[in-house]
Amino acid sequence: MSTDHTHDHSSCGGGGDHHRHGDAHGHSHGHSHAHGAEGRADLSGPAESPITVEVTRGSLVESLHRARACIVDAGGHVLASWGDIDAPVYPRSAIKSLQAIPLVESGALDAFGLGDEELALACASHNGEARHTELVRAWAERVGLTADDYECGAQIPYDAATAADLVRRGEAPTVFHNNCSGKHSGFLTTAKHRRERLKGYVRYEHPVQQRILGVMEQMTGQDLFGAPWGVDGCSIPTVGIPLGAIAYAMARIADPVDLPDARAQAVTRIAAAWGRHPFLIGGSGTFDTALMEAAGGAVLVKAGAEGVGCAVIPEQGIGIALKIEDGAARAREVALAALIRSTGALSEAQWARVPELLAAPLLNRAGARVGEVRPAAGWPG
Repeated sequence: MSTDHTHDHSSCGGGGDHHRHGDAHGHSHGHSHAHGAEGRADLSGPAESPITVEVTRGSLVESLHRARACIVDAGGHVLASWGDIDAPVYPRSAIKSLQAIPLVESGALDAFGLGDEELALACASHNGEARHTELVRAWAERVGLTADDYECGAQIPYDAATAADLVRRGEAPTVFHNNCSGKHSGFLTTAKHRRERLKGYVRYEHPVQQRILGVMEQMTGQDLFGAPWGVDGCSIPTVGIPLGAIAYAMARIADPVDLPDARAQAVTRIAAAWGRHPFLIGGSGTFDTALMEAAGGAVLVKAGAEGVGCAVIPEQGIGIALKIEDGAARAREVALAALIRSTGALSEAQWARVPELLAAPLLNRAGARVGEVRPAAGWPG
């Protein structure tokens, strides 16, 4: 393994009085994990060389996608990196697991009698299928919320069959079909539990978002005051974070040994819900669901917009973060699968269940395979 490129990621929560941080936590808990190299493939990767994903058509490589990526352990050591991992990226929906932490830590999840399914939905970018929307509507009703409280916006379901059903019935999509409606339910539930105003909960200065900003600082080991930020597709702030720091946060979910008790318990619950309900995380035909179903809990994955992807490998205590430079989802999926494969976390028998994740077929309009999206030669996989 290459350990030449090591970041000094601290676990402090950031300093200064520029914004409010989350609740105080207790002492560090006592369990530890032994994460040896057994079963891992060679993770070494030249830091100066970005990942390349190629798209073939016939015998020609027609297009190329470049990416940056890194694999980090819970001690903040970069085990492998490709390209510049210190430059900030918007993590988008790939870090919903971090944004769900206050839902657990605040006591809101338990106060309203919510469980693993709701927690998984808080981490999800779902298809808007019936299973997703029914659960979100039931969640809202349990907490005393209405569709008018949600500021994520209505969205046509990603699932084509569900969208077609809405058209046939003459119904318009609602906020519950929004792929981020579970995350927003978590935000609103926490605000309701803490008796904070609901209106404007998506705004940067609202206590909900400030609490999440504090959690992200603590989990990534970064001071995010002055960090670039923009507005995500679902209206919440998205903050620029170095790619290596995002992978570090994922590694701390994989192995929370150095986190305070309350935080460690929260991320352990989140990881368990994330792994137990892969369908809720994405849905029919999605990369996240397909890979996690094949992995059987050995790997947790989460895609984000504009070519961002993250993975958590609990058994090895490592996290992975990836950014496709041109934002292409087709490249993100193949690249993330190859990176996960390089860790040895899944057996070849497990990969055999989802071969299309490692080399995605390129189909023409008639459904014939005319090429594929695959890792270029010379990097993981």
